[in-house]
Amino acid sequence: MPFEDTLQPFLNELASGTPTPGGGSAAAAVGAMGAALVSMVCNLTIGRAKYAGVEMQIKDILAQSQTLRAELTQLVDADAAAFNAVMAAFRLPKTTDQEKAARREAIQTATKKATLTPLATARACAQVIELGQLAAAKGNPNAISDVGAGVVFAQAGLKAAALNVLINLPSIKDEGFVSTHRAELDHILTKHNLADQIYESVKSKT
Repeated sequence: MPFEDTLQPFLNELASGTPTPGGGSAAAAVGAMGAALVSMVCNLTIGRAKYAGVEMQIKDILAQSQTLRAELTQLVDADAAAFNAVMAAFRLPKTTDQEKAARREAIQTATKKATLTPLATARACAQVIELGQLAAAKGNPNAISDVGAGVVFAQAGLKAAALNVLINLPSIKDEGFVSTHRAELDHILTKHNLADQIYESVKSKT
């Protein structure tokens, strides 16, 4: 299928003057591409006699990568929807004290959702990186550059999603929420170091 008929409409929306889709949606899309490349390497390994000894492991990696690709694909639209909900909350009336209080609560609720969505993207991208490590070690070496590319895409998605989490946290008043999810993000971000290691390993084999 021609590129013009597939990704181009999304890129046109991304380049437009509207705030959505934005960086969070792009992060999920890039992560989904990373997962797809991991799947590709698995599919180029399964069924070949040379790799019969690792076929069951590769099939498991394939199933996980397909699940992650589906999740990240859904997060493309979910991220845009979460941001739109924040904007809708800011547009709520604020004439009376009651309206102001309701608006503040709506903004907080929507901002939390707009934080959890890219956090889910970062989490999924980190899992793609881990799968990429396994695929690079056990999969068809003729496609090792593809799994390396998949890991790089997942790393980019992770780091881009992290920025969308971090920009929202200062606006959230719930200190417990902020502390818990900042700690989770910090843990997830350690996977970008793993991605660097995989990249160097793949590069040395190409």
